[in-house]
Amino acid sequence: MKKFLSLVLAALLVLSCASVALADKITIAVPNDPTNEGRALLLLQANGYIKLDPEAGVTATKDDVAEDYVGIDFKEVEAAMVANVLLDVDYAIINNNFALDAGLNPVENSLLIESADSPYANVLCVKAGNEESDAAKALAAVLYSQKVADYITETYKGAAVSVVAEPTDGFDPTVDYAALAGTTISVAASPTPHAQILEVAAEILAEKNIKLDVKEFSDYVQPNMVVESGEVFANYFAHIPYQENFNAENGTNIVVVAPIHVEPMGLYGGKQADLTALTIK
Repeated sequence: MKKFLSLVLAALLVLSCASVALADKITIAVPNDPTNEGRALLLLQANGYIKLDPEAGVTATKDDVAEDYVGIDFKEVEAAMVANVLLDVDYAIINNNFALDAGLNPVENSLLIESADSPYANVLCVKAGNEESDAAKALAAVLYSQKVADYITETYKGAAVSVVAEPTDGFDPTVDYAALAGTTISVAASPTPHAQILEVAAEILAEKNIKLDVKEFSDYVQPNMVVESGEVFANYFAHIPYQENFNAENGTNIVVVAPIHVEPMGLYGGKQADLTALTIK
């Protein structure tokens, strides 16, 4: 009997120690798709909280964390749902568009944020073979316009930043606009900020009697699948590393037509109001 009690007490002690160890962990929710999880981890690495395996690259996952200087319990969540679990974790690293949808201001509310020179430019894409079409060129031209660049700057105030170095009047001199007049160009987009930006682009295309049909999606898979199938002509919702990885994993042929803006990814406080809990040990 004494031996049995000793075993029970030993088991309870192990469970108790494990619970304490888990309680000491800082929970951080991150997107679970390869490039956005890697991007979130790179943000933590840039701020000195972790060190990644140098071979991991932009598709790093929590398994590629070589050094954890804080004690982090990573919670991998679908990108669109990370903001929904914010209050259940200490911190969450949220894609900018989903942060905006959740009423968070990336510039004012984030505790850490990527620099505006992030390499993750959000891009206009079409199915391979359509990139040199007049419709693709006309769409890229309006998104390269001064009107769109000004809208991004004035509306998002740093939460989204135009990457267009030399904005134009919104028209491409090589495009046969007369042939496009009366046609409709369909684009799959995230609601915020992509669909909002496309509303401005639609005003410019309307000057040439071209209609822009924006179809909103709240996930990161369907916008590519509807372009691949031909149901929708173009999409504007994701960054270059994501699109490259998506093609590699799914055998799709989505190609970049034009980089338009960057959305700095940020870390937001859930149970924690500041970065004090992320003290480096």
